[in-house]
Amino acid sequence: MSILNVVNLSHGFGDRAIFQNVSFRLLKGEHIGLVGANGEGKSTFMNIVTGNLMPDEGTVEWSKNVRAGYLDQHTALTAGMTIRDVLKSAFSYLFELETRMNEICEQLGGADETAMTELMEELGIIQDTLTLHDFYMIDAKTEEVGRALGLTEIGLDRDVTDLSGGQRTKVLLGKLLLEKPDILLLDEPTNYLDAEHIEWLKRYLTEYENAFILISHDIPFLNSVVNLIYHMENQELNRYVGNYDKFAEVYEVKKAQREAAYNRQQQEIKELEDFVARNKARVATRNMAMSRQKKLDKMDVIELAKEKPKPQFRFKEARTSGKLIFETDNLVIGYDEPLSAPLTLSMERGEKIALTGANGIGKTTLLRSILGLQKPLSGTASMGDYIYLGYFEQEADAGTNSCIEEIWKEFPSYTQYEVRSALAKCGLTTKHIESQVRVLSGGEQAKVRLCKLINRETNVLALDEPTNHLDTDAKEELKRALKEYKGSVILICHEPEFYQDIATQVWDVSKWSTKV
Repeated sequence: MSILNVVNLSHGFGDRAIFQNVSFRLLKGEHIGLVGANGEGKSTFMNIVTGNLMPDEGTVEWSKNVRAGYLDQHTALTAGMTIRDVLKSAFSYLFELETRMNEICEQLGGADETAMTELMEELGIIQDTLTLHDFYMIDAKTEEVGRALGLTEIGLDRDVTDLSGGQRTKVLLGKLLLEKPDILLLDEPTNYLDAEHIEWLKRYLTEYENAFILISHDIPFLNSVVNLIYHMENQELNRYVGNYDKFAEVYEVKKAQREAAYNRQQQEIKELEDFVARNKARVATRNMAMSRQKKLDKMDVIELAKEKPKPQFRFKEARTSGKLIFETDNLVIGYDEPLSAPLTLSMERGEKIALTGANGIGKTTLLRSILGLQKPLSGTASMGDYIYLGYFEQEADAGTNSCIEEIWKEFPSYTQYEVRSALAKCGLTTKHIESQVRVLSGGEQAKVRLCKLINRETNVLALDEPTNHLDTDAKEELKRALKEYKGSVILICHEPEFYQDIATQVWDVSKWSTKV
């Protein structure tokens, strides 16, 4: 039985079409991976099926009484709310029922016999619903999920605006799991999550009995949890049975077959056109030429899909730095309270260091303290001589500038051709380049920020989760560029497949953290 039916869906932004006549069906128990390059419309599709965005054309139809839970990569959390408040908001519909139950109890005193019968019936239904959904165990369930996701250690009464990216994702994920929806819609859930909780989520989804749709660029994760792939490309949505590796294999075969058919047809067209051109003027052969022309006119011409521009990252390198990149002396990082023991660390020219460890233990705080962007609680951190730094932040405000304006602001001496060329090399098309940064997908925004970084002369790169939101091609190219880079690199990353071929050292920050 179909849980979700999407029929003839078309949608676009301005003159940029995202989908053209797309159809989709979700059945009970299907575990779907929604894949495609950055900007192909995966998050837009999720927003349309959840009703957050109206499509230009087509219909979206859910089965009756189906509750969908959506983990959105851009959900905002309200300042002043605690982690506990957000988790308990999963039961808001039950709290509303409790309020209604109290109203009924007040009304019973003054009700006549007919009204009393109706009120008692409604009261019975509400009480059954509350009992069925464990309403009187909400606090225990909230604590249980908080413990499983490592939120209890942070403190369930902590304000949500104080949380790191990974902690924020865990809170939203916890709320979603407490809601127990009939279908899960997950948009890049592994972004910002540490290895331990990615493993936890992997186990949860593998054993999940209901249906889910998952957007992810984390290939090992996808391979572990999905049994169907829907591939979004060139305004189309195509279905493949199996995990991501199986899809990639079949996709390559289909692509090769289509190219071979295209080449054969092009050869045939060339021969037919050549025959017509040579014989249409001669009386003896005119009929044969007309016959071939008819064949040409009726031919269903095969078109190859436009190749997406693949990014090319090549970091501009500044003069050589001094031998020492940075050193710390009894550095204690933190805000109101310490996040680390006193740290005496150093990094030398040419080293490439990966910082790993669970969310919220202070990886970003350590990096910012080393770079002098944040004051430590005590101790010192100093950078070496002749440092030309390139810093990629975990999240940055997109603003209202277009991509062109954003790069021009950074490099005012560039011509328009140079700006467009720099953005194109990062895998952005002309339509993306002319759009405002804030309307782009998370992956495209990351490419704009990488564009600023690769065009600045640097000898030290500090990268905080640079792979979040990036598609497979962009990740592979970034990995290649960092391996080739002659300067020094300090990198925060939760994907061993990405950093293990780059890093000369891996520092596990959890060994120094006071938060473990």
